[in-house]
Amino acid sequence: MPKIIKGTEIVDDPWIIIEKDFSGQLPVGKLPLLPMQYWLDNHEKLNLTVAGIWIDSDESVELVGHEANLFPLIAVNFPTFTDGRGFSIGRLLRERYEFNGQLRAIGNPIQDQLFYLMRCGFNSFDLKEGTNLEVAISSLNDFDSSYQAAIVPPEPLFVLNSLKKN
Repeated sequence: MPKIIKGTEIVDDPWIIIEKDFSGQLPVGKLPLLPMQYWLDNHEKLNLTVAGIWIDSDESVELVGHEANLFPLIAVNFPTFTDGRGFSIGRLLRERYEFNGQLRAIGNPIQDQLFYLMRCGFNSFDLKEGTNLEVAISSLNDFDSSYQAAIVPPEPLFVLNSLKKN
């Protein structure tokens, strides 16, 4: 079973990513991670007790935003290192749509981005095969403070500093 980072632990990944061009029967006995558009087009016909969705960086999160908490897992695809739209999708899911499930970065996230992905609300990471996940976990703590507020932590540095003084 493939491994992912969830929180600060390496765990088995029970989910199977269903590709965008999928047609046919969903795998039996697996937790499907469906393309957002596939779910939008077929959710009334699907007989699933549990399903997650994945959103491509060029898709509009607004299409499922208010239904986000129907899913235990939403993954955001990072197709290339230079495509940062997934950071915004993650933050919108957490702040605007109050998504409280597992938010996973898939595709091509790299170790250097994990700290910033976590600040945008991501709490699980599916990294390229061959990545040393123990080393990647350590990058979640690359910095001990940040000037700006984020999902994690929600307070800007000046507020945290004033709380320490009191």
